[in-house]
Amino acid sequence: MMDHILQIHFQSFDQGKDLESHQSKLLAQALDVTNFAYAPYSKFKVGAALLLENNITIVGCNQENASYPCGICAERNVLFSKGALHPNEKIKSIAIVVQNQSKDNNTPPTPCGLCRQVLSEFEFNNHQPIQIILGHPDRKTWVFNSCADLLPLAFTPSSLI
Repeated sequence: MMDHILQIHFQSFDQGKDLESHQSKLLAQALDVTNFAYAPYSKFKVGAALLLENNITIVGCNQENASYPCGICAERNVLFSKGALHPNEKIKSIAIVVQNQSKDNNTPPTPCGLCRQVLSEFEFNNHQPIQIILGHPDRKTWVFNSCADLLPLAFTPSSLI
């Protein structure tokens, strides 16, 4: 038997406002779109903003449903919109924000497992890493250089071979 260690690398900022200007702008756009989230059950309003290589930004937010499995997370909403609207454009980065996160909980929001898997496949098809910004303009924010940092050993299309 041999033990192995996986490490992830990310940057931590006290506030999202401390990021580079294009990153903080993307974070602010993700926060703005939380106003359109439909979250009457969880009250957990999430927004996501994608920056494409052509500098177009796409936004999406979570949409709940009384039949819980029918809802969609903000991350998948924005990624699938990108796939429909700009299928050939590469993704540079994604910012994810929770509007009403408790001020007592300064831990940035992280994508659920399903969203991490979808992000992983978009990154695989992107042929380059997607920077992931998790946080809030006024709270702690984490920046990951790749989805692989959030989902190591991901199941990818090459896993099917």
